[in-house]
Amino acid sequence: MAVGESAERLDRAFAALADPVRRALVARLSRGEATVNELAEPFPITKQAVSRHIQVLEAAGLITRSRDGQRRPCHLDPAALEALTGWIDTYRLEAERRYRRLDTVLEEMNDQ
Repeated sequence: MAVGESAERLDRAFAALADPVRRALVARLSRGEATVNELAEPFPITKQAVSRHIQVLEAAGLITRSRDGQRRPCHLDPAALEALTGWIDTYRLEAERRYRRLDTVLEEMNDQ
């Protein structure tokens, strides 16, 4: 995947996760597949609105849908979440390194 394409996928995924309903859908799908009707149950919004949220998550590459007879279950794509986690971890690890260096400097100052 090209760098620009990778950045666009990250942008779409983070934009999709900016909405609390979509984050709740991802959280629910982390426990297993579900249909639109099953996903819509806890929300005070229409099934059509839930379906639009699912379309955004699909376009972002965070979920996929399959066909099981009449059912069209949604599935979380763990690899897509792993890509987001990897991006975040890169910056988290760098921040932790800086804090460790600062801790070392502060300890040296206290020892003097």
